[in-house]
Amino acid sequence: MSLHVKILGVGPDLVLLHGWAMHSDIWDGVRDRLAQHFRLHLVDLPGHGSSPACESGTLQCVVEKVAEILPASCIVCGWSLGGQVAVELALRMPARVSKLVLVSTTPCFVKRADWQWGMEAAMLQLFMKNLKRDYATTLDRFLTLQVRGSSDTTAVLAQLRASFSQEGKPDEISLQAGLQILLMTDLRKKIASINQPVILLHGENDVITNPAAARWMHQQLRDSELLMLPGCGHALFLSHPDQFIASLIQTV
Repeated sequence: MSLHVKILGVGPDLVLLHGWAMHSDIWDGVRDRLAQHFRLHLVDLPGHGSSPACESGTLQCVVEKVAEILPASCIVCGWSLGGQVAVELALRMPARVSKLVLVSTTPCFVKRADWQWGMEAAMLQLFMKNLKRDYATTLDRFLTLQVRGSSDTTAVLAQLRASFSQEGKPDEISLQAGLQILLMTDLRKKIASINQPVILLHGENDVITNPAAARWMHQQLRDSELLMLPGCGHALFLSHPDQFIASLIQTV
């Protein structure tokens, strides 16, 4: 069974990949304006929104499922976990992915001995335990973290909560698998192998994916542009939709 994808608009193919625990309705605030410039492919990742869960729950399985619905030649825009999926797609399918837009993305979510710009592994593991214990409260804390550092936290949080509640709750096994992907994935050695042009969009006050991770990727990539937005947290396309849309339009 293939992933659920909504297609609308006219123009170059643009695939939008949401982050962990979300679904494709998260793009509603920018969707109609983007559809004036692109043929949008709004994807529900496995186990999220209306898409069936992955058999194995690994990053490889997620990437393979998205690859099945990828247009012949497209721009791929990924947010957070969706950005990591986008990186793998660009590397595995260079003939089909023409450009990348990585939004609030890090190659490695977890802090390691040689990587200081990640989250403590113990914190992510605690989050996994809390998700099992109290699903609703844990996810609401996660939504709150996403808007921290934004200049308009109340409005952005309201948008996040409204989007999140539009669909039934995500598959809990898929949520745990997604956290495991964030815990284990380290794409640092692969970043320099990306040949496509890349736009990096990041909030200066992002507390989920460290802004330094975007600066690091900018240094590693062969052809990249970095836009660091002040007064902005993790969900920059909600808090700064004009800048987000303008950055995507310039990829054409």
